[in-house]
Amino acid sequence: MTETEIAPLLRFFKALAHESRLRLLGFLAQRARTVQELASLLGLTEPTTSHHLGLLREAGLVTLRVEGNLHWYNFEPSELAPLAKSVLSRQNVAHWAAQARAEKPDRQIQNYLESDGRLRLIPASRKKRYPVLVWLAAHFDLDRRYREAEVNQILQTRYWDSATLRRELVGYRMLTREKGIYWRLPEEEWLTSEPLTR
Repeated sequence: MTETEIAPLLRFFKALAHESRLRLLGFLAQRARTVQELASLLGLTEPTTSHHLGLLREAGLVTLRVEGNLHWYNFEPSELAPLAKSVLSRQNVAHWAAQARAEKPDRQIQNYLESDGRLRLIPASRKKRYPVLVWLAAHFDLDRRYREAEVNQILQTRYWDSATLRRELVGYRMLTREKGIYWRLPEEEWLTSEPLTR
C-alpha cells in the first residue's frame, strides 16, 4: 500500500481519534447544525469547534453548506462504507500484518539476527527456515511488481546470499515470477510444507 493510498485512512482515523469529534458526529447524525449550536452543545469555543469540523471535513465525514453568515454542517454517512471497506479489506489487513512482521520480527526469528537486523545464517531445517522466509516475504508489497535486481537488493539488506533466499521464497510460493518480474502472492497461496520443485 502506497503513502498516497494510506493518506485517506490516516485522515479518517485521525478525525475519529478524539472525543469531541465523535460527539460532533453524534450531534450531526441527528440533523444539520451550525458551528454556534455545536459549540454550545459541546461546551467549546467556536474556533475550536471549527477546527474539529475541519478535520471531519478533510476525512469526508462532514459537509458544509453556507447560508448567509451561517455555516451549516451535516454528517455524510455515505463516506463511511467505502472507508470501512478499504480499511478492513483482506488485502489491507494482510499488508499491515506483513509490515508489522517485517518491522518487528518475532523471537523465533530474532535468534538468527545480528544486532543490525541482518541474518547470521539461513536456518538448515525447513521448520526453522519457514518463519524466516515469512519474515522476508513481508518485505515485499502485495500489489507491486519487482525486477530481479530489486528483489536481490531487498534481500541483501537482510542476508548476503539473495539467490538462495529468492529461490526459497519462490519455492514456497511466497513470491512468484514471470519473465524476470517477481511479485508477492497472498498468504493463502503459500506452501506450508515441502516446497514445490523450483
